[in-house]
Amino acid sequence: MVSFEFATAARLLFGSGKLAEVPAALRAQGVRRTLVATNLPGPGVDRLRSLLAAAAIESVVLVVDHEPTVDSVSAGRAQIGRESCDAVVGLGGGSAMDTAKAAAALATNQGDLLDYLEVVGRGRPLQARPLPFVAIPTTAGSGAEVTRNAVIGVPAAKVKVSLRSPCLLPILAVLDPDLLDGLPRPVVACSGLDALSHLLEALVSSRANPLTDALAVEGLRRSARALRRAYTSGMQADTREDLMLASLCGGLCLANGGLGAVHGFAAPLGGMLHAPHGAICAALLAPVMEANLLALAEREPEHPARARYLEIAEIVTGRHGAGTEDGVASVRDLCQALEVRGLGHHGLSAGDIPALVAKAKAASSMRGNPVQLSDQELGDVATRAL
Repeated sequence: MVSFEFATAARLLFGSGKLAEVPAALRAQGVRRTLVATNLPGPGVDRLRSLLAAAAIESVVLVVDHEPTVDSVSAGRAQIGRESCDAVVGLGGGSAMDTAKAAAALATNQGDLLDYLEVVGRGRPLQARPLPFVAIPTTAGSGAEVTRNAVIGVPAAKVKVSLRSPCLLPILAVLDPDLLDGLPRPVVACSGLDALSHLLEALVSSRANPLTDALAVEGLRRSARALRRAYTSGMQADTREDLMLASLCGGLCLANGGLGAVHGFAAPLGGMLHAPHGAICAALLAPVMEANLLALAEREPEHPARARYLEIAEIVTGRHGAGTEDGVASVRDLCQALEVRGLGHHGLSAGDIPALVAKAKAASSMRGNPVQLSDQELGDVATRAL
């Protein structure tokens, strides 16, 4: 019998010009002063702050110039207190939204961030609801606007782990495709491939359900027809819409259906390498697909994920009757067209692989992989991704 849970933002707005609806939503919450966490100040931030000011809502800016760490989140919490903010907005990529999420949570809860982090922290549940949090993505990849976790780097442990709670879901997620206009090509590639990895992994995840299946298929179709075109020909209106919808579908899927070995590896690699999360996932996509397909054929030939990989192949190739090997080849070709570099380029060496495998096995995402991979198989994946 089918049984699952599905949770997302309290309210979700999608469409051109939806940014203009943020002030009214904050006013309805009684907000008077908000922190805006953003990757790089620019037209989007200026536009939002102008809209807020017109609604008599004061704002202060927190610049998030790198992926979230324990220290940067603590700094955000301190700024919230110093500036007497009563809400938090995350405007940017996943790093800005995750920083905003975590800072909003720490602002109302006692103790240090490590008290609440999983794996390397104490894993305690949040006791108080965070400050009202609004998520506004300006890239099309992380899906963080609809997830109930914030991924935080812990440099001392050389790993990225999650602060996780249903309370982290935003009161409002605003997806305005206009905010993707002018996105640099490297960001288009990394964010778009991050979304693609969410969709691919969610469709074969052991935790998949009928809703995430439908969302993953829709997202894959949009990503397959838009991502290469966006990278080579620029962001037209229809392309922006496709990529933002693909990212949203990916976020809903990862939050409610789980992921797999790609993200099992990405968690420790994020703490080991100075590389964008999307670039790490992209380097692992084809090797993980190959390893899973081989392991399923050898050990679980009747597993439903094999049929899912055939469905993936037809979507990414655009060809009815495409085989799984065609799907792997198509994903590999896309990554090459988007100039994805191997993990060796980012500093991973063959000598790092045993420690990487040990850490990856403990990552929460690995539990969603459709088949349990052996240490040897995981090592082979990492080697092929170098």
